[in-house]
Amino acid sequence: MFCAAASIVALAVATASAHAEEAGNPAPVIDPSIDRTELVASEIRLGNWERLYVASASMHRIVPVDVLRGSGSEPRPTLYLLDGVEAEDTSGWLTKGRAAEYFTGKPVDVVLTSGGVGSMYTDWQRYDAMLGLNRWETFLTDELPPVVEAYLESSGRRAIAGVSMGAQGAMMLAQRHPGRYAAVAGMSGCYSTADEFGHTVTRMTVGSRGGDVVNLWGPPGSPEWAAHDSFLGADHLRGTVIHLSAGTGLPTPADLAAITQAPNIFDAARMAGGGSSLEAGTRTCTERFAQRLTQLGIPATVHLTPTGMHTWPDFADALGPAWRTLAPALNVPAD
Repeated sequence: MFCAAASIVALAVATASAHAEEAGNPAPVIDPSIDRTELVASEIRLGNWERLYVASASMHRIVPVDVLRGSGSEPRPTLYLLDGVEAEDTSGWLTKGRAAEYFTGKPVDVVLTSGGVGSMYTDWQRYDAMLGLNRWETFLTDELPPVVEAYLESSGRRAIAGVSMGAQGAMMLAQRHPGRYAAVAGMSGCYSTADEFGHTVTRMTVGSRGGDVVNLWGPPGSPEWAAHDSFLGADHLRGTVIHLSAGTGLPTPADLAAITQAPNIFDAARMAGGGSSLEAGTRTCTERFAQRLTQLGIPATVHLTPTGMHTWPDFADALGPAWRTLAPALNVPAD
């Protein structure tokens, strides 16, 4: 077995302790009258940041979608950037990950969805009492691109990237829809769902937000668990530019500064311990997935750092290396 049982347990416990107290938000309300996908409203937030409100026929609700418009007057490619498990009302990439700052002046439009908390960015088999109706694969691959890319007058070239749960979601969507994305980046993610480790990570991701994993793809071991496993389906990524990154779990100076400056240092240190375990787990996931790609003869850029925890300061630092891999695939300069 590729990872010791102790590591699996450590990762599961860390996930639960870091996130369990945040579970309990009410499920999004379903509106049966929303039966077509369309842009219903837009507003300017700040500078090149706009918020769109997109009606989703598959999820029967309005989904907030933030857009960072890129530079230049020519049609630009689109980067879909997925949030982690929190998937709050505004993407963590905007509130904590410095994405607006980073992409200022770059010739790419960045699209960030909101509200996919604990969803794995996939289509669930059943409605979940806590997490609601999730049809994120349908929304992200079929419904949203025609709407947002028409609004942005896109060049039609696209990439997808994400962090943590969003890393797994991005790789999963790229693997399940070959050729749809020119490039994919997974930052601090895990990419298997069908083996024991994948069962554990998926169960804890969904459970950390109060969801019932059986509503996802049926009981673990059911066929859909294998169908969503990027490790098993890695050959479908052939021809896609791939970027993978992860830290080790050791704190960076920015991590230590965040702990010492926190209002409650004890709570910050406790959360940091969970982040350390999570990142150590994603390091194992990333190394194993990279080995799988090598075995298949599929090239990938793998950026492994000697430090870095499962925290937003470290995710923000991972964005630059990821973009430098994605940009050439989108036919735009990285700087």
